[in-house]
Amino acid sequence: MSAVVWTAVGSLAAWLWLLLCQGFFWRTDLRLPPRRDPEDWPAVCVVVPARDEAAVLADSLPSLLAQDYPGRAEVFLVDDGSSDGTGDLARELAGRHGGLPLTVTTPGEPPAGWTGKLWAVRHGIARARARAPEYLLLTDADIAHAPDSLRELVASARHGGFDLVSQMARLRVASAWERLVVPAFVYFFAQLYPFRRIAVRGSRTAAAAGGCVLLRLEAAERARIPDAIRQAVIDDVALARAVKRSGGHIWLGLAERVDSVRPYPGLPDLWRMVSRSAYAQLRHSPVLLAGTVLGLALVYLVPPVAFFAGLASGSAPAAAAGSLAWLVMTATYLPMLRYYRQPLALAPLLPFTAFLYLLMTVDSAVLHHRGRGAAWKGRTYARPEPADPAPERG
Repeated sequence: MSAVVWTAVGSLAAWLWLLLCQGFFWRTDLRLPPRRDPEDWPAVCVVVPARDEAAVLADSLPSLLAQDYPGRAEVFLVDDGSSDGTGDLARELAGRHGGLPLTVTTPGEPPAGWTGKLWAVRHGIARARARAPEYLLLTDADIAHAPDSLRELVASARHGGFDLVSQMARLRVASAWERLVVPAFVYFFAQLYPFRRIAVRGSRTAAAAGGCVLLRLEAAERARIPDAIRQAVIDDVALARAVKRSGGHIWLGLAERVDSVRPYPGLPDLWRMVSRSAYAQLRHSPVLLAGTVLGLALVYLVPPVAFFAGLASGSAPAAAAGSLAWLVMTATYLPMLRYYRQPLALAPLLPFTAFLYLLMTVDSAVLHHRGRGAAWKGRTYARPEPADPAPERG
């Protein structure tokens, strides 16, 4: 058998393993866990870090202020050095729409060793702690919530005994490039962090979606959030790991009525979204980068290449193995396209999208080595020093 055939068979074996043994990552039916309304609704403080978010705030902040929550709740928007009037706009929106009480505060520039977002979160949590809430809702400034979002999150957390409940907001899918790239972004994330394993106590899989994280204040203090993850660029995954490592019970699933309103209309916008943090996800390791590139090539690029090479050379085994691997890949992508209400005809194009992600990941490493990695809204973060681990629960 030729090298092409063996490689195609290896790719097919990888896809069969992913299909059956990777936590059924491809299923998209995981929603908020079963809930029952508590007898007493706990106090909640909503913390919104915001830096230059005036363009999206009018589509997101009113949805937080309009939360239909039976207990005590208030919103803290932390204006992280914005230059576009984000803080003033937030006050204007609160005056116009009313609803939950809003406090706008500014933390100042982050000290060395902190990312701007986590410094803002720290400041917001400190302000919220004075209100003695049981829960914190950490949400981004581009996230719009249905009126019952907070009620559903709290009821699910209370009923399920979760210290952290997170929903991956449905990202905007409007432009042609968003349709091609965005569903795949969530698909790849679920493949890396299978949602069903996250809620299993004792499993090593931990992740959250930073746009919507309900966190018990006691669990945050036990895990030393955010101080223990102060340098994390991918802060949502780092937060979930810290909470789980300190003994917390966590849950992550897909959202139905929590949406991102941030547009990524062109490929350059999506490219920056991925490349700014991809190399950080690989812990800035050239070895992990090389392994990731080879893995992406084997799993996503080999099937179509083997199929067409087999047809061109008359190698039936290569064409068969390549087509079967491509078929399994396509089938696992269909549920995500349905979730995003996109044409199922996009599923066979997943190898092309994966190739784009491969290039974005390599570009992320190149930008890092040029001193321009992990850049976001005027700030660039170097490779973090090892942070003190959160204490283990005895």
